[in-house]
Amino acid sequence: MSDTIFALSSGHPPAAVAVVRLSGPRTRFVVEMMTGSVPSARVAALRSLRDPRDGQVIDRGLVLFLPGPGSFTGEDSAEFQLHGGRAVVAACVKALGALDGVRVAEPGEFTRRAFENGKMDLTAVEALGDLIAAETEGQRRQAVNGANGAFARRADGWRSGLLAARAAVEAELDFSDEEDVPDSLSAAAFEAARAVLDDMRGILADALHGERMRDGFTVALMGPPNAGKSSLLNALTRRDVAIVTDVPGTTRDILEVHLDLGGYPVTLVDTAGLREAMDVVEAEGIRRGRRRGAGADLILWLSDTGQLAPEDVVAFGVPLIAIRSKADLGGNEDLGSAVLSVSVQDDASISRLIDVIAQRASDGMGGETALISRERQRRCVEDAATAIQAALKGGLPLEVVADSLRRATDAVGRLTGRIDVEDVLGSIFSSFCIGK
Repeated sequence: MSDTIFALSSGHPPAAVAVVRLSGPRTRFVVEMMTGSVPSARVAALRSLRDPRDGQVIDRGLVLFLPGPGSFTGEDSAEFQLHGGRAVVAACVKALGALDGVRVAEPGEFTRRAFENGKMDLTAVEALGDLIAAETEGQRRQAVNGANGAFARRADGWRSGLLAARAAVEAELDFSDEEDVPDSLSAAAFEAARAVLDDMRGILADALHGERMRDGFTVALMGPPNAGKSSLLNALTRRDVAIVTDVPGTTRDILEVHLDLGGYPVTLVDTAGLREAMDVVEAEGIRRGRRRGAGADLILWLSDTGQLAPEDVVAFGVPLIAIRSKADLGGNEDLGSAVLSVSVQDDASISRLIDVIAQRASDGMGGETALISRERQRRCVEDAATAIQAALKGGLPLEVVADSLRRATDAVGRLTGRIDVEDVLGSIFSSFCIGK
């Protein structure tokens, strides 16, 4: 935190504009050294940037100074908006790195400083990371909701309710002999804790939707060899992702393709055909295919003969749609157990299947944006809810109730980053890009 950090925050050059961001105690000094003076706060100024070592002009661009604590990081910050040529960016970075107390930022270090300076809580940090990584409209909406503090505000409400409940219980516990302390304090505490628990249960009920939105809705293509799985994968993605031949067992390994269907992230997984393996390589491919199918959100079971999915696949408990493939070859008028008839030669049938997948993805992710989007968040809320449930059990000594409410408050604190989160910070911020 004592260093001043800098990084290229825009895309890799060449580009029309390059943005070099700085933050730290020497920011004002750096701006003075490279531009001659510090512009008015939050007012872009056109300046010549010079190398402090020899006074040579690096480029002419916009300079923006953002004094702390009213900046993203909470520290004095600045931006140099330059032409995005490789040589320009390299010269600017080299000049900055030559200054004492100034160094290149580590991945996510700007955001980490914002967190450590109280500008963001941990749920907003995670949502910001999700926003940067968002590939679909649904992911973007969910991430924006979290980055704007929706989850943080909810968690702050939980914390306030639990602290009030703890205060009431501990007051009755510590001052039960005092005449001005009513016996009904603990009853009010239970009511407040129960309201928090009910709200947590509602959030947890929607948690799986949020995690699916972030990680993607997985659809496994399964079926016997030569059923048309790879051809269907190519048709759905509109490109030659998988090798297609008339030889059964062509697909030996897992193929994954990520799609945006109606704003929802969908991962299509092509698996090896299920049969008695001909060799050890195919056996391993089939084993991996079964494992991915068991962990999928939806299975598309393909067969051009109406063959039913085997019992061990049905036993996965994953929703399954039976599809009669190769409809263009004829003889498929009777769908049998199949729900759809599909031909890769028929765009209309492919479009119908895409609509079905998109609807299943929409159902699986919920119509509204969920607050919980990560397993870490869900576990914190589950821990808090479990502790509150323990506190609400009847007939317990007030000391036990107070301890359970304390554990619940601590779990909410871990959720937002108020306490005991040092072990998760490294993994969270390391996933950020340099310059953010």
